[in-house]
Amino acid sequence: MRLGVLDVGSNTVHFLVVDAHPGAAPLPAYSHKAELRLAELLDEQGAIGGSGVEKLIGMIASSLRVAEDKGVVDILPFATSAVREAANGEQVLRRVAEETGVELRVLSGQDEARLTFLAVRRWFGWSSGRLLNLDIGGGSLEIGCGLDEQPDVACSVPLGAGRLTARWLPGDVADPEQLRELRRHIRAEIATVVGEISRLGAPDHAVATSKTFKQLARMTGAAPADAGPYADRRLTRVNLAAWLPRLSAMTVAERAQIPGVSEGRAKQLLAGALVADAAMDLFGLDELDVCPWALREGIILRRLDAMDSPADRRRPVLTP
Repeated sequence: MRLGVLDVGSNTVHFLVVDAHPGAAPLPAYSHKAELRLAELLDEQGAIGGSGVEKLIGMIASSLRVAEDKGVVDILPFATSAVREAANGEQVLRRVAEETGVELRVLSGQDEARLTFLAVRRWFGWSSGRLLNLDIGGGSLEIGCGLDEQPDVACSVPLGAGRLTARWLPGDVADPEQLRELRRHIRAEIATVVGEISRLGAPDHAVATSKTFKQLARMTGAAPADAGPYADRRLTRVNLAAWLPRLSAMTVAERAQIPGVSEGRAKQLLAGALVADAAMDLFGLDELDVCPWALREGIILRRLDAMDSPADRRRPVLTP
C-alpha cells in the first residue's frame, strides 16, 4: 500500500510518501517538505505566531494535494515538541483540523523516543544487543535504550537545537559567555537522565538519528547523502570536539558553507553540536553510528505491524 507520513516537526514539516507492506522495508517514493522552524517562531508567551500557523496550514494543504496526486491511500499525521509545548497548541490543532480536515496526533517525548528506537532496532537488528539511541530534534533530545524493540528506558529532555538557538544563541556569532552558560545548561539537563540509562548497563551499540546528527557526521568526514542510505556513517567525539571551537567562531553564513550543512539548519548547528558533545561525554560514548531511519520510519513500521492481525488493527497506530 502507499502511505503518507505527515511529520510536523520543530524544524521541518515533511510529507513522505512510501510504498510499504508488512514484512518488507518501506520504500520512499516522494518527499515534500518545508523548513518552517516552528521551534524558533514562538513568541514571548510561548505561542506559535499567526504567520507560523498560516504557513503550517498551507504546508499541510499542499501535502494533501501531493497525497492525492501520488495515490496515497492512508495518511499518518503527527506533531512533535513545537506543537506539543506551544502555549496555543490546542488552538493550532483545532485550526488545522477545521481548515484542512487533518487531525494531527501530538506525540509525547516518550512516544518519539520509543518509535525512533523501534526504527533503529529494525535497521540494525538483534545482533546489536543493547541499543542506545540519541535523537536531537528542533525542540527536544530523545533518548532510548534497551534490548528489545521497545526500549527499557525512553525519555525526552528540552534540548532541541532550534529551541536552544532561539533562547541562547540569537546572534550571528556566538557570545563566549552565553556559550559557556548554554554548555552548563545542556550538561545539567542531560545529567538528570544519565543515571536512569546507566543502570541498564553499557550499551553494545550506540546510535544517533536526526538531521542534526547526520550533518555533524558529514561535517566531520562521513559519507555524503548521495552515497546512499547503506553507507557507513559515524560521528566520533574526538572529531566533534575538534570542530567545536571552529563552529563557535563562525558566522551563520560560514557554517552554511560546511559540506552537508543546509542553509536553513546552519544557525542551529552549534547548539546541536554542544548537545551531541555533552551527550557523548556524559554517556561515555566514543562514537555513534548514524542510522538513516528515525521517527517517521518508526511510525510506518508500527502501522505495518498493526496490519498483521485483525485485533491489532483496532489499536491506535501511534500509541506505543
